[in-house]
Amino acid sequence: MAASISRLRTVLVTVIVACGLLVLAGVGFIYSGFYDIGADTPHWGLTYQVFETARVRSIKAHASGITPPGGLDGQTKILMGTEHFADHCAVCHGAPGVPKGDIANGLYPQPPDLAVTASRYTATELFWTIKHGIKMTGMPSWGDHSDDELWATVAFLKKLPGMTPQDYAKLVMQAMSHGGHHHPGGSGEKGGAHPGGAENGTPHEHGGGHPTMPSNIK
Repeated sequence: MAASISRLRTVLVTVIVACGLLVLAGVGFIYSGFYDIGADTPHWGLTYQVFETARVRSIKAHASGITPPGGLDGQTKILMGTEHFADHCAVCHGAPGVPKGDIANGLYPQPPDLAVTASRYTATELFWTIKHGIKMTGMPSWGDHSDDELWATVAFLKKLPGMTPQDYAKLVMQAMSHGGHHHPGGSGEKGGAHPGGAENGTPHEHGGGHPTMPSNIK
Protein backbone atom coordinates (compact mmCIF):
# COMPACT_ATOMS: atom_id res chain seq x y z
CA MET A 1 0.00 0.00 0.00
CA ALA A 2 2.76 2.38 0.99
CA ALA A 3 4.63 1.51 -2.23
CA SER A 4 1.54 2.30 -4.32
CA ILE A 5 1.10 5.66 -2.61
CA SER A 6 4.77 6.46 -3.19
CA ARG A 7 4.51 5.61 -6.89
CA LEU A 8 1.36 7.73 -7.23
CA ARG A 9 3.12 10.64 -5.53
CA THR A 10 6.07 10.26 -7.89
CA VAL A 11 3.76 10.27 -10.93
CA LEU A 12 1.92 13.38 -9.71
CA VAL A 13 5.15 15.24 -9.03
CA THR A 14 6.47 14.27 -12.46
CA VAL A 15 3.29 15.51 -14.17
CA ILE A 16 3.37 18.80 -12.23
CA VAL A 17 7.03 19.39 -13.04
CA ALA A 18 6.46 18.55 -16.73
CA CYS A 19 3.52 20.97 -16.92
CA GLY A 20 5.60 23.65 -15.24
CA LEU A 21 8.42 23.16 -17.73
CA LEU A 22 5.96 23.37 -20.64
CA VAL A 23 4.56 26.63 -19.30
CA LEU A 24 8.05 28.06 -18.87
CA ALA A 25 9.00 26.93 -22.37
CA GLY A 26 5.87 28.57 -23.79
CA VAL A 27 6.57 31.84 -21.97
CA GLY A 28 10.17 31.74 -23.15
CA PHE A 29 9.06 31.11 -26.73
CA ILE A 30 6.63 34.05 -26.67
CA TYR A 31 9.10 36.48 -25.15
CA SER A 32 11.89 35.39 -27.46
CA GLY A 33 10.08 36.94 -30.43
CA PHE A 34 10.95 33.86 -32.48
CA TYR A 35 7.45 33.49 -33.91
CA ASP A 36 7.07 35.56 -37.08
CA ILE A 37 3.88 37.59 -36.73
CA GLY A 38 4.28 39.26 -40.14
CA ALA A 39 1.19 39.19 -42.37
CA ASP A 40 3.32 38.04 -45.30
CA THR A 41 4.33 34.82 -43.55
CA PRO A 42 1.71 32.04 -43.27
CA HIS A 43 0.96 30.41 -39.94
CA TRP A 44 2.37 27.03 -39.13
CA GLY A 45 -0.16 24.37 -40.08
CA LEU A 46 -1.01 23.45 -36.49
CA THR A 47 -1.37 27.12 -35.50
CA TYR A 48 -3.77 27.74 -38.37
CA GLN A 49 -5.87 24.69 -37.50
CA VAL A 50 -6.14 25.76 -33.85
CA PHE A 51 -7.33 29.26 -34.76
CA GLU A 52 -9.66 27.97 -37.48
CA THR A 53 -11.29 25.43 -35.16
CA ALA A 54 -11.65 28.03 -32.40
CA ARG A 55 -13.27 30.47 -34.85
CA VAL A 56 -15.80 27.99 -36.25
CA ARG A 57 -16.80 26.56 -32.86
CA SER A 58 -17.07 30.01 -31.27
CA ILE A 59 -19.39 31.33 -34.00
CA LYS A 60 -21.64 28.27 -33.74
CA ALA A 61 -21.81 28.43 -29.95
CA HIS A 62 -22.50 32.17 -29.69
CA ALA A 63 -25.05 32.23 -32.53
CA SER A 64 -27.02 29.22 -31.31
CA GLY A 65 -29.49 31.24 -29.22
CA ILE A 66 -30.32 33.85 -31.90
CA THR A 67 -33.66 33.76 -33.71
CA PRO A 68 -33.81 35.33 -37.19
CA PRO A 69 -36.59 37.86 -37.77
CA GLY A 70 -39.23 37.26 -40.40
CA GLY A 71 -39.25 38.82 -43.83
CA LEU A 72 -35.58 38.35 -44.73
CA ASP A 73 -36.61 37.49 -48.29
CA GLY A 74 -38.30 40.85 -48.77
CA GLN A 75 -36.90 43.03 -51.52
CA THR A 76 -36.59 46.06 -49.23
CA LYS A 77 -34.41 44.06 -46.85
CA ILE A 78 -32.24 42.76 -49.68
CA LEU A 79 -31.73 46.25 -51.09
CA MET A 80 -30.77 47.59 -47.65
CA GLY A 81 -28.30 44.71 -47.29
CA THR A 82 -26.93 45.34 -50.77
CA GLU A 83 -26.22 48.95 -49.82
CA HIS A 84 -24.38 47.94 -46.65
CA PHE A 85 -22.38 45.26 -48.46
CA ALA A 86 -21.42 47.52 -51.36
CA ASP A 87 -20.44 50.37 -49.04
CA HIS A 88 -18.53 48.42 -46.42
CA CYS A 89 -17.84 44.79 -47.34
CA ALA A 90 -17.00 44.47 -51.03
CA VAL A 91 -13.71 46.37 -50.62
CA CYS A 92 -12.31 43.38 -48.68
CA HIS A 93 -14.49 40.45 -49.73
CA GLY A 94 -15.07 41.37 -53.34
CA ALA A 95 -18.41 40.91 -55.09
CA PRO A 96 -19.66 39.44 -58.37
CA GLY A 97 -17.61 41.30 -60.98
CA VAL A 98 -15.81 43.32 -58.28
CA PRO A 99 -12.28 42.24 -57.26
CA LYS A 100 -11.01 42.66 -53.72
CA GLY A 101 -9.27 45.95 -52.97
CA ASP A 102 -5.50 46.33 -52.67
CA ILE A 103 -5.60 46.39 -48.87
CA ALA A 104 -7.47 43.07 -48.78
CA ASN A 105 -4.75 41.49 -50.90
CA GLY A 106 -2.22 42.30 -48.17
CA LEU A 107 -4.23 40.72 -45.36
CA TYR A 108 -3.52 37.35 -43.83
CA PRO A 109 -5.58 35.31 -43.97
CA GLN A 110 -7.29 36.62 -47.09
CA PRO A 111 -10.87 37.80 -46.51
CA PRO A 112 -13.10 35.03 -47.88
CA ASP A 113 -15.09 35.31 -51.07
CA LEU A 114 -18.55 35.43 -49.53
CA ALA A 115 -20.16 34.41 -52.81
CA VAL A 116 -18.54 31.03 -52.08
CA THR A 117 -18.44 30.81 -48.28
CA ALA A 118 -21.68 32.50 -47.16
CA SER A 119 -23.67 29.34 -47.90
CA ARG A 120 -21.61 27.45 -45.31
CA TYR A 121 -23.13 29.47 -42.48
CA THR A 122 -26.64 29.81 -41.11
CA ALA A 123 -28.37 33.19 -41.06
CA THR A 124 -27.80 33.48 -37.31
CA GLU A 125 -24.10 32.69 -37.68
CA LEU A 126 -23.71 35.34 -40.36
CA PHE A 127 -25.57 37.88 -38.21
CA TRP A 128 -23.43 37.19 -35.15
CA THR A 129 -20.23 37.46 -37.18
CA ILE A 130 -21.24 40.76 -38.79
CA LYS A 131 -22.37 42.25 -35.50
CA HIS A 132 -19.43 41.17 -33.34
CA GLY A 133 -16.57 40.75 -35.81
CA ILE A 134 -13.79 38.21 -35.34
CA LYS A 135 -10.66 38.81 -33.33
CA MET A 136 -7.36 38.48 -35.16
CA THR A 137 -8.86 38.31 -38.64
CA GLY A 138 -9.37 41.95 -39.61
CA MET A 139 -13.15 41.44 -39.56
CA PRO A 140 -14.54 44.40 -37.59
CA SER A 141 -17.64 44.56 -35.45
CA TRP A 142 -20.55 46.37 -37.08
CA GLY A 143 -22.40 46.57 -33.77
CA ASP A 144 -22.70 50.35 -34.15
CA HIS A 145 -25.21 49.70 -36.96
CA SER A 146 -28.79 48.70 -36.20
CA ASP A 147 -29.77 45.04 -36.01
CA ASP A 148 -32.27 45.74 -38.78
CA GLU A 149 -29.47 46.77 -41.14
CA LEU A 150 -27.31 43.81 -40.14
CA TRP A 151 -30.14 41.34 -40.72
CA ALA A 152 -30.69 43.02 -44.09
CA THR A 153 -27.03 42.34 -44.88
CA VAL A 154 -27.61 38.70 -43.97
CA ALA A 155 -30.57 38.68 -46.36
CA PHE A 156 -28.28 39.91 -49.13
CA LEU A 157 -25.55 37.38 -48.27
CA LYS A 158 -28.07 34.55 -48.53
CA LYS A 159 -28.77 35.66 -52.11
CA LEU A 160 -25.09 36.18 -52.98
CA PRO A 161 -23.97 32.62 -53.90
CA GLY A 162 -24.54 32.17 -57.63
CA MET A 163 -25.24 35.87 -58.21
CA THR A 164 -23.93 37.17 -61.55
CA PRO A 165 -22.14 40.51 -61.99
CA GLN A 166 -25.23 41.75 -63.82
CA ASP A 167 -27.49 40.71 -60.94
CA TYR A 168 -25.22 42.43 -58.42
CA ALA A 169 -24.96 45.62 -60.48
CA LYS A 170 -28.74 45.73 -60.81
CA LEU A 171 -29.20 45.38 -57.05
CA VAL A 172 -26.64 48.12 -56.34
CA MET A 173 -28.35 50.48 -58.77
CA GLN A 174 -31.74 49.71 -57.23
CA ALA A 175 -30.36 50.29 -53.72
CA MET A 176 -28.87 53.63 -54.79
CA SER A 177 -32.12 54.77 -56.41
CA HIS A 178 -34.11 53.53 -53.42
CA GLY A 179 -32.31 56.03 -51.19
CA GLY A 180 -30.13 55.59 -48.10
CA HIS A 181 -31.19 52.95 -45.63
CA HIS A 182 -28.55 53.41 -42.93
CA HIS A 183 -30.08 53.50 -39.51
CA PRO A 184 -28.78 55.74 -36.70
CA GLY A 185 -25.38 54.59 -35.60
CA GLY A 186 -24.17 53.78 -39.11
CA SER A 187 -21.45 56.24 -40.00
CA GLY A 188 -20.67 54.92 -43.47
CA GLU A 189 -17.01 54.46 -42.48
CA LYS A 190 -15.31 52.19 -40.07
CA GLY A 191 -11.68 51.68 -39.30
CA GLY A 192 -10.95 48.08 -38.50
CA ALA A 193 -7.72 47.08 -36.81
CA HIS A 194 -6.23 43.92 -38.26
CA PRO A 195 -4.24 42.50 -35.38
CA GLY A 196 -1.91 39.57 -35.65
CA GLY A 197 -2.33 36.09 -34.30
CA ALA A 198 -4.55 34.07 -36.59
CA GLU A 199 -4.34 36.80 -39.00
CA ASN A 200 -2.33 39.99 -39.36
CA GLY A 201 -1.15 43.21 -37.87
CA THR A 202 -2.08 45.83 -40.41
CA PRO A 203 -4.57 48.64 -39.75
CA HIS A 204 -7.28 48.78 -42.35
CA GLU A 205 -10.26 50.93 -43.16
CA HIS A 206 -13.49 49.22 -44.04
CA GLY A 207 -15.78 51.59 -45.58
CA GLY A 208 -17.56 53.57 -46.96
CA GLY A 209 -19.77 55.75 -48.82
CA HIS A 210 -18.81 54.63 -52.34
CA PRO A 211 -20.67 51.48 -53.48
CA THR A 212 -18.48 49.11 -55.45
CA MET A 213 -19.81 48.18 -58.87
CA PRO A 214 -18.60 45.61 -61.39
CA SER A 215 -16.13 47.49 -63.58
CA ASN A 216 -17.58 46.07 -66.78
CA ILE A 217 -21.17 47.05 -66.00
CA LYS A 218 -22.44 50.46 -67.02
